[in-house]
Amino acid sequence: MQLDLNLMAVLDALLEEGSVTGAAERLHLSAPATSRSLGRIRRLTGDQILVRTGRTMTPTPYALEIRDAVHHLVEQSRAILAPERTLDLGTLRRTFTVRGNDALTTAVAPRLLAAVRQAGPGLSVRLLAEADTDTNDLRHGRVDLEISSAAPELPEISHETLGEDRLVVAFRPGHPCADGPLTAERFAAAEHVLVSRRGRTEDPVDTVLDGLGLWRRVVASVPTSAAALHIASRSELLVVVSEQICRPMLDAHGLRTATPPFALAPVPVTLAWHQRYDNDKAHAWLRARVRDVLAAFLGGGSVSHESPAYG
Repeated sequence: MQLDLNLMAVLDALLEEGSVTGAAERLHLSAPATSRSLGRIRRLTGDQILVRTGRTMTPTPYALEIRDAVHHLVEQSRAILAPERTLDLGTLRRTFTVRGNDALTTAVAPRLLAAVRQAGPGLSVRLLAEADTDTNDLRHGRVDLEISSAAPELPEISHETLGEDRLVVAFRPGHPCADGPLTAERFAAAEHVLVSRRGRTEDPVDTVLDGLGLWRRVVASVPTSAAALHIASRSELLVVVSEQICRPMLDAHGLRTATPPFALAPVPVTLAWHQRYDNDKAHAWLRARVRDVLAAFLGGGSVSHESPAYG
């Protein structure tokens, strides 16, 4: 059998993108050429690889079985064929795109931008706001690095959990809850503002309160921690936020904090990026800088090793 190794790259892109059009865009090929390659792959393997389900394409069980191995082989081939290059940040021209919620951006930005400015004149960073819906921006290369509290679900997204931040109740100094211990009953009796990028008026706190036979009134939900903390600083509303990540904004507003009077799970802090950047030295440099900054906010706790999407 004579094998065309270019088909492996096409197969890898098809399995990752889940569409002929997406694979063609990634490989800088035409859709008809990519479709013809898919036909050849089907004939060689005796499997459909991708089958249409409505407007989308779904991988077959065989495609799912070989996806990891195909990607590994393609990455090995690239490593063999591409010469090792030394990273020279002083001459590199590159704009990194980093996305996260406003609290994370506020925490990371000053030290990250200082590192970028020092590293080289051709480097810059775009800091994007967290989207109000789930997106495929990492997959399609529109975002280089995403900082969030959730591990990615897509198998081609690599991730690294840096640590956890505990939740605290924030309120203005003259708030009635500032006097005496904050009990679950006093917490529930107060009025609240909630942080939700999707505009939800309930979150896990309400589930915990329900288990205690309590209910709170959420007066409003806002999309950012900055807005919620600003409101809390000028009202009788309480807000639950991440303690260390929100510390710059808590201090700026002069807000007090208290430990919640019931158990709340800590919030993980996770970096996520597409696997195409696993071995990219410039991207690894970016991850290291963000990791260092967040480790300082999270108390220098243990940092997990990077967890690649495959293996």
